[in-house]
Amino acid sequence: MTPEFVIGFARQSIELTLIIALPMLGVGLGVGVFVSILQAATQIQEMTLTFVPKIIAVFLALLISFPWIMDKMITYTQEIFLNFPQYIK
Repeated sequence: MTPEFVIGFARQSIELTLIIALPMLGVGLGVGVFVSILQAATQIQEMTLTFVPKIIAVFLALLISFPWIMDKMITYTQEIFLNFPQYIK
């Protein structure tokens, strides 16, 4: 294994992790901004008002994107196992 291979392998793993996390992070960000604007407009400063909608939205985003996430993870794992003999050379 060369240092370039290890760096490329780590880079690919980090990219996959970020791509998989993107739907939940995006939904959390969107809901957080919406709730913040709503709180600023109504001057309601309740902490649970920011926390509960984000948890529900992120959970729903996870449920909706779960098949896509599993497809990405299965493809990546299959690629690792199929190319394993080339990795140990």
